[in-house]
Amino acid sequence: MQFFQDLKIDFVDKRKFGYIISALLILSGIVSLVIHGGPQYGIDFTGGTSLQLKFEKDMTAGDLRESLSDIGFGDAEIKRIGLDEANEFIIRTEKMEEGTEIAIVIEEELTRDFPDNPYEIRSAYEVGPKIGGELRRAAILAILISLLGILIYISWRFEFKFAVGAVAALFHDVIITLGVFSVLNFEISLAVVAAFLTIVGYSLNDTIVVFDRIRENLKVLRRDTFVQIVNTSLNQTISRTVITSLTTLIVVLVLFLFGGEVIHDFSFALIVGIVIGTYSSIFVASPIVLDWQLRTDTKKGGKGSMMRKSR
Repeated sequence: MQFFQDLKIDFVDKRKFGYIISALLILSGIVSLVIHGGPQYGIDFTGGTSLQLKFEKDMTAGDLRESLSDIGFGDAEIKRIGLDEANEFIIRTEKMEEGTEIAIVIEEELTRDFPDNPYEIRSAYEVGPKIGGELRRAAILAILISLLGILIYISWRFEFKFAVGAVAALFHDVIITLGVFSVLNFEISLAVVAAFLTIVGYSLNDTIVVFDRIRENLKVLRRDTFVQIVNTSLNQTISRTVITSLTTLIVVLVLFLFGGEVIHDFSFALIVGIVIGTYSSIFVASPIVLDWQLRTDTKKGGKGSMMRKSR
């Protein structure tokens, strides 16, 4: 199945326009991160307390916040889980006091304020600031190691310039998604980090498909220039890219709209990542490889070596 057939879009000619859009998006994100003093980390990384409670009778987030305000937790994050009839909430607070069990303090206050509405504690956990810092470093390290592994694999599978193009596109996707979270003042949790790693894998899959078609066309279209081969390859794979992205996006949109507050940030990160990842496979990864090859050819004064590996 193909949405588009016999396309002859000049993607190469539009690559500078793509560079400008990417630069503006990345710059906007960096400016936002600087203004906010970095990403807004959740309690997974900063330390705090999380309680999941299910009430027997009707309860609202406003009533819970009013109750918690009496003990200094009015700024706690309160999210409803599932349908309104479920009366189930997650309460998260970043405040940690030495020697104080925050969960117990919150439970005692809620019991006192709502004596006629008993609740069940579904889960309760606390994360200390030290553990949160270790998790933050581990999350950053996981992303960097994944990018390094991808660089090594694609260098072996194709050529080093293709690896640079792929990793640059992945870095581009993560930075822009992180910037969007900063602009919207969304928290970075372990679930969001998992979404970032998912974005890396998804975007890489699109990029590899394009690179593989370029490699095939280098053998078939020997009389064409590298510019023509890249353009042809992008036009040949655009239908597959659009179909894959749309079907995945539909599923993630359903998760975002109906999955509840718990996975809201996770699904939102995937939505941004899918859109940006599809864009970067076309307007970032391949153009970087092309510009690298053109500079190499200019230095050599000829056509140069255009990926003769046939693995």
